[in-house]
Amino acid sequence: MDGSSIVDKHGRNVDYLRISVTDLCNFRCLYCMPPEGIRRLGHAEVLRFEEICRIARVVAALGVTTLRLTGGEPLVRHGIVDLVGMLSQVEGIERLAMTTNASRLAEMASELHSAGLDRVNVSLDTVDADKFEKITRGGSLRDVLKGIETALDTGFGQVKLNVVAMKGINDAEFVELALMARRYPVDVRFIEYMPVGRGVAVEPWRFVPVSAIRSQLDKTLALQPVEEERGAGPARMFRMEGGQGYIGFIASVSEPFCRNCNRLRLSADGRLIACLFDAGEVNLKAALRDGATDERLAAMFTEVANMKPLVHSGTAAALVGELGG
Repeated sequence: MDGSSIVDKHGRNVDYLRISVTDLCNFRCLYCMPPEGIRRLGHAEVLRFEEICRIARVVAALGVTTLRLTGGEPLVRHGIVDLVGMLSQVEGIERLAMTTNASRLAEMASELHSAGLDRVNVSLDTVDADKFEKITRGGSLRDVLKGIETALDTGFGQVKLNVVAMKGINDAEFVELALMARRYPVDVRFIEYMPVGRGVAVEPWRFVPVSAIRSQLDKTLALQPVEEERGAGPARMFRMEGGQGYIGFIASVSEPFCRNCNRLRLSADGRLIACLFDAGEVNLKAALRDGATDERLAAMFTEVANMKPLVHSGTAAALVGELGG
């Protein structure tokens, strides 16, 4: 491999890979998973750590600089700290991040940080304990808040809180949630509702556009746009008077950011996916276990990158259509 970057057919540089390390989760969030859960993958169906690390080395040689570990819930994967340590040693990877529900973060933050994890995103849709338990179908807000505080005390360079905005559920809490960025040195990011799980019913009436969230916050908080770049994500960031952190808005439905999309996704069972809401994938696990060379794996990444649509045509677009957008 010559170390050249992955550029898709629309001219976008692909330098970010999201890696699902497990399909399992100890929460059953309303927009992510049905109450009964989903069929568990068998042990042999899930990528092994050495397979994930080999993939990481291949994509790093192609110019990928950011890896994000996701799930399911990545902290329920046995040996996750070891995997973080292995990935942190991959030459060329500049940022190693994780998205977690933080239910186990308090007990694992120090080890994860020492192993090389740089950044943490935490899902936090409410600061009401009873409501949190209902949204997650059994999760503990106390555990999550303790996890956030521990991560900050541990010294993570960046902690982001992801809030999925849902009408009739947490739309009366937007100001209170935003104020977490005044209480803590965290970025609070409001994300438009877009069901992403298998077997999850789409409820268009729950959708709250970013414009409405901004309108609610502007009544009490003086938000000012942030000029400097805040990471590689799609959020538009704002300062808040007295804030230790920032407020962000991700308009994934009303204003899709596909034209700037720089990422691919690797599923827990080894499928390399071009877009969450469009067709286009290859089976990396099958190739790995069939003896594929690094050159073949690199070619598969380029193949999938060229499957990325300019703008997706899937669930989000359908949701906008139902809303008359």
